[in-house]
Amino acid sequence: MKPVPIAIIGEFSPSFEPHGATNAAIEHASNSLKQSFRADWISTEDVEQRLLESFAGILIAPGSPYASLSNALNAIRFARENNLPCLGTCGGFQHIILEYARNVLGFDDAQHAEYDPFSSQLFVSKLDCSLVGRRMRLQFVNETRVARIYQSLEADEQYYCNFGVNPQFVDLLRSGPLQIVGKDAEGEVRVVELPDHPFFVGTLFVPQLNSTSATPHPLIKEFLRVAAST
Repeated sequence: MKPVPIAIIGEFSPSFEPHGATNAAIEHASNSLKQSFRADWISTEDVEQRLLESFAGILIAPGSPYASLSNALNAIRFARENNLPCLGTCGGFQHIILEYARNVLGFDDAQHAEYDPFSSQLFVSKLDCSLVGRRMRLQFVNETRVARIYQSLEADEQYYCNFGVNPQFVDLLRSGPLQIVGKDAEGEVRVVELPDHPFFVGTLFVPQLNSTSATPHPLIKEFLRVAAST
């Protein structure tokens, strides 16, 4: 059986903990699913539609800023519009928010503070307190895909980020099909999903860091399962 090809979009660095954890989490889930996957790291500089068409799923990796913001957003848009399973974690989550703001909500000038901190349309802003290395409690909305995947309405997850959804734009994010399905104890947005998509989920936390060979992370496992079945 040929391995299922998965694209990991980001600038791979072997010294960056979430990148090594991403490779390991895919291996954990692969062994649990008894399905072979081929995970290819692709720099955002090399993203093009013809290349994306050859993959069964796209994981938007932690580790922004990306070398090409426009190509990262193009990869997310391709997955969203073509029903290609997509999971974005940490920086990937932030860019899912940005792509959605620009291409669904119509804010062409929507920005991320890591690229343009003085923009008037900062959908992704710098956090008041860094979340790098922090583990926090999450609450999920009942009857959502993410809640079903976890089989729980609560979870503890680890973060590795300095940016998140700007609270000033939360109401605008709610105005379209993207659903806010997970928050932390302070009510901040931490998980989003598109309910009518085969799998389109963004998490500000890094589930890869919470995966082990004995207990593969359920989000990574479900992402790969859906990719293998589509």
